[in-house]
This record gives sequence, C-alpha cells and structure tokens, in this order.
Amino acid sequence: MAWPKLQWDSEPTGPLKGIKVVDMSTVVLGPLATLLFADMGAEIIKIENRVGNTPGDMMRYAGWSPTGDLGPIFAALNRNKKGLELNVKEEDGKRILTDLIASADVFFHNVRMAGMERLGFDYEAVKAINPNIVYVHAAGFGEGGPHEHRQAYDDLIQGASGFSALFEQRDGGRPVYAPSLIVDKTIGVFASNATLAALLHRERTGEGQFVQIPMFETFTWFHMVENLYGATFDEGDGKLGYTRSANPRRRPYPTKDGYIGIVPYSDKQWAKFFELGERDGVFEDPRFSTYQARTEHTAELYGIIEEVAATKTTDEWMALLDEHQIPAMRYNRMDDLLTEEHLQAVDFFQHREGPHMHGYRSMRHPVAFSATPASTYADPPRIGQHDEEIKN
Repeated sequence: MAWPKLQWDSEPTGPLKGIKVVDMSTVVLGPLATLLFADMGAEIIKIENRVGNTPGDMMRYAGWSPTGDLGPIFAALNRNKKGLELNVKEEDGKRILTDLIASADVFFHNVRMAGMERLGFDYEAVKAINPNIVYVHAAGFGEGGPHEHRQAYDDLIQGASGFSALFEQRDGGRPVYAPSLIVDKTIGVFASNATLAALLHRERTGEGQFVQIPMFETFTWFHMVENLYGATFDEGDGKLGYTRSANPRRRPYPTKDGYIGIVPYSDKQWAKFFELGERDGVFEDPRFSTYQARTEHTAELYGIIEEVAATKTTDEWMALLDEHQIPAMRYNRMDDLLTEEHLQAVDFFQHREGPHMHGYRSMRHPVAFSATPASTYADPPRIGQHDEEIKN
C-alpha cells in the first residue's frame, strides 16, 4: 500500500480529531507527547506565561530563528497547537484555566505536583471541575520513593538510570551522556501512549483517571529491557548489559570508500555473508555457528565483519547484500538525511511558508493512517497567538 501524501491542511484530519487537550507542559518531554496528539488531530491548547527574561516555553529561544521566539526545536515540537498566554497565579488566569478544564478531555503538565497543589490544580481539584478528565502528570520520580520531590532533567536521568554506564562499560572510559535528548523523547512517547490508554478506558467506562509517568522509573524500564540480561535469573551470572548491543565493535564498518551498517541475522544470512566475504569456514566455527554462540562471542564476530567490510566499496556491498537479502544500510551523516533517497520518496522533509516563520523545513508525522491520516495544518504559535479565540 502506498503511503498517503501528507497535505498542508487548514483543519485536522487525524484519528484524534475532537479530543481537546489543555497542555501546560514545556521544553521537550511534554511538548513531544502533545505534538503526537496534535498531528493526529487533537486540539491542543498550549498555555504559556510571559514572565522573566525568557517569556513562555524556554525552547522558543534554543537556536536561531527569524522571529527570535520560534526556535528550531520549538518549531519541531509545537506545530498544530494553539497558543494561550495565561498567568494561572492570578484570579483571571485561574478562572480561564478552570473553564478550559471543564470542557477538556485531557489535562497534561510536567510541573512538579507540589507546584500544582499551590496553584489549586492538582488532580483532586481538577477532578472536581471535570470528573471524567484524564489528568496526565509527567513527573521526575514516582510517588512514595525518597527522590519523589527531586527535580529531573534528561542528563540527570541518563546518569541515574544506568544508561550512561553503558558507554563506560562499552568503551572502558568515563561515563558520558548520549548526544541526544533521549530521555525526554522516550518519556514523551510513553506519555502519549499512556494518555491514549486512559482515553480508551474512559471511552469504555466513562471513567477518567490520574496518570503519572515518572521519568526515572520509565527510562530505567526502557533501557533495562535488554540490559537486565545476566541478572534476570537467580542462577544467572549476574552480569548486566546485553553483550551484543554493548559491544565496542558494534558500530558502522569502514568500507573502501566510506561506512556501512551490516546485520546478518539468520543462520542462512550469516553463512552467505561469510561466503560473499571469501571467509570460508568461519560459520562452521563453533563460536559462530548458532545464534546463542554468536551472542556470547560478539566481539570476535564483529571484528571479522569489520575485516570483511573493508574489502569492498559501499556501493559494491549494497548491491551484493541486497541481491542476497542480507540486511544492510548506508551510513548517513546528518546532512546526508536531507537528500536521502527514501526520505525524499516518501516526502519526509517538507518545506513550508508560514506567516510568522517565513520559509522553514518540517518533518511529516511518521505514522500512516489509511482512513484518518495525520496532517500538518498549523504553524507553531507565537506566545498568546490564539488568546482572543480561546478566551472568547
């Protein structure tokens, strides 16, 4: 089935059209979660407060933009949303937020709960306004633990969860942070999924609920799925970290003229790869002849792949591996993605002319719905851009 072409629509077309989300989240985690809802058609009312030297969501000012307040990360995370400037510490702001909550399906925020209690918008207070609402709180740490009241940011959770230790374990050097906001983005996807599940429950029962997504527990679960490994069973060796993924030789392999990713997986693919690489006998080696054995001898195996990969050019390998259906992909640097043939064919990067943004590049929603396609129908808002529409 062909991927439906994304259109620049004036109205939402996705499967969540008709769902209303009051969004008090900022930075990356929350805005990514509500962006997924927005692309899928939900009405997102993004609440910002114009206070201090960086009014509104601080991501507005991360990176250069023609307007100064619609930075590149903010633009990527906040399209299809309505902007409302509101100070909920003031009585008028409280009244407006109360009115919005009364007609909303979801109230979403990543403010520490103690702060929401002081504002008068903790779960019990919001439930009293709208008993059927789905109240979603992206927290740093779950309730009941000693870290419950601590602040949490991407770097802190990478370090605390043991994720940074993977780099130390792999390379033998100091621990480092991944060069990506991997925690915020991962938890944002979890938060979106959890919100959808709570909405499904409400659809079936009419019952709203409180949903909390703690960053520490959620990301620890995410990265330990494969890395609990040797400590999974009582009789195991107790060694944490999946041997294949944490191996220092798990990396793109140098070819004669560049780099390539090569991942033979089945026994048949491994045998054929070594045959193509003219390394007769390798697959008969007991260390590599079965999946379990290969897992235990990953370092040696990857070393052989690296030697074999260096014997041909990237183009030669791609043609040969495609012919024999052995999984492989070219290594791309980030600037290569802007002209990558598959992404161009599916219209992934799109150019838009916005009234405030001028010309800019956007990415299409990656999930395809045959009946209710996700769409991009609005540019990211200026602070308070939709005040009059929402308040009236």
